[in-house]
Amino acid sequence: MLHPWCRQREKRSVPTYAELSVRYLAHTATYQRSPETTEQYMRKHILPRWSKVLLSDIKQEDVAQWFGDMAKQGYKPATIERARAVFSHSLKKTIQWQVPGLTVNPVVGIPRPPLNNARERYLTTEEAQRLRAAVERSRNKQLKYIIGLLLQTGCRVSEILHAEWSHVDLERRLLRVPQSKTGKARFVPLSQGALDLIAELPRFDGCPFLVPNPKTKKPWVGIFMSWDTARKQAGLPDLRIHDLRHSAASFMAAAGIDLYTIGAVLGHSSYKTTQRYSHLSSDHLIDAVEAGAAKLGVDWTAKDPSA
Repeated sequence: MLHPWCRQREKRSVPTYAELSVRYLAHTATYQRSPETTEQYMRKHILPRWSKVLLSDIKQEDVAQWFGDMAKQGYKPATIERARAVFSHSLKKTIQWQVPGLTVNPVVGIPRPPLNNARERYLTTEEAQRLRAAVERSRNKQLKYIIGLLLQTGCRVSEILHAEWSHVDLERRLLRVPQSKTGKARFVPLSQGALDLIAELPRFDGCPFLVPNPKTKKPWVGIFMSWDTARKQAGLPDLRIHDLRHSAASFMAAAGIDLYTIGAVLGHSSYKTTQRYSHLSSDHLIDAVEAGAAKLGVDWTAKDPSA
């Protein structure tokens, strides 16, 4: 049995969660592709509740109550789940680092509520036409190219924002994504519409990126403001930028392309799906994006007559 003096000394060696978070964020910044997202969840959701709490005082019932309180405050399930993941991982690393005060992760074992954020939103050809006109008028002159490439390729936003000229293979009509969401490189087939759009892209001396911020010559940190303005001007205030990826897939599906081929174009990571479309040639994938682009029915390189 520890002497009371020893227990007090041991407790003084236990850091608060705020102190631990500094080390954790420094750690995640060394390997995460978007450490700013982790920092945002830490700052907005985790630290306001746990910053002053000693690691030894983080109890499972309190953590469960915190998740419940977030739900009552109206946070979406995906937000709560992401906060949960960051918090749990930080405590897991705390145990691995043998920081005093914690030997068991209190997040583990707390039941998860059903997570269903499914939301189907696909552009029609008429809506895509309105969106093209809106981004054409945007003060952000790169927005037209970013949104056009997202619709023409089905890429994720980060994949287009970080794309480099050296990643484009015009002869094979492919865009190489060095590190996709799965952590592996993948090749995105390019339709003729995407190639035409790439041919129009302005180039900046010494800049390797396809669609950089013209001021910094680096990838955009965020394009929400210009995107939000454009979608509202197009009468599409509910359209999320990720819906463009879904829309690219829906146009291919409407053109009669099978789901396995669409999965190959989008780079889905399902093992079974990958096995079933692994035999497809790049020519077949190019046919898929060509069919989707044709179904889209919008010439993204055309000038807006109203501009």
